[in-house]
Amino acid sequence: MRQEDIWDAVAAARYDTPGTGMFAPGVVDPVVDRLAELAGGDRVLELAIGTGRIGVPLAARGVPVTGIELSRPMIDQLRTKVDEDALPVIAGDMTTATAPGEYALVYLVFNTISNVLTQDGQVAVFGNAARHLRPGGRFVIELGVPQLRKLPPGQSAVVFRSEDGYVGLDTYDVLNQRMVSHHFTFGEGRAAEVFRSPHRYIWPAELDLMGRLAGFALESRHADWTGGEFTAESGSHVSVYRLT
Repeated sequence: MRQEDIWDAVAAARYDTPGTGMFAPGVVDPVVDRLAELAGGDRVLELAIGTGRIGVPLAARGVPVTGIELSRPMIDQLRTKVDEDALPVIAGDMTTATAPGEYALVYLVFNTISNVLTQDGQVAVFGNAARHLRPGGRFVIELGVPQLRKLPPGQSAVVFRSEDGYVGLDTYDVLNQRMVSHHFTFGEGRAAEVFRSPHRYIWPAELDLMGRLAGFALESRHADWTGGEFTAESGSHVSVYRLT
């Protein structure tokens, strides 16, 4: 299934959860704080900006933000918050789409590079980021660490969250380095909805090699946006690459 078909008008309308979940201030504020610090007031580019979960509050801090986004319904949802003058967005694929000018910082959050389902495509994301950066610019990626150690022999699924009215699980194809996230939402009685998104998961060392192929060197890696230590037990990482 194509990403533009997954992120349709229905998905875009339901994506925003103001003040809760991944839109909670405790989740958003550390991301915006760190990106604003790295930008230093200069121009930044967000790949796969979506509905502006990070781009809108970052622009509100006075950081000049431009976005690239494949899904037109997601752009339409973003436009309910800010206009084109406040936050310009180019409709296109983050592997190839071009935004005008050059930037001090390009960033890609919330596992979105894994939505690109081939290794070649993921390498192309790094290449496109490099094309937009001025010399010495940075590319920031937030990405989960594959949870394969949680898979018992013969099992292909891991429940990552279970709460009242919701179950989330990931199914793994370890041969092809693929994963599908399944989100089940339950209503009254027998009512239920499911949303699925496919991913190609990436190990940190593989991500670093992709960066080197595009001319980047790893500058820092932390477990979260507040600078927590990245360890073998970390479930995700925030990696900062500098264009050499």
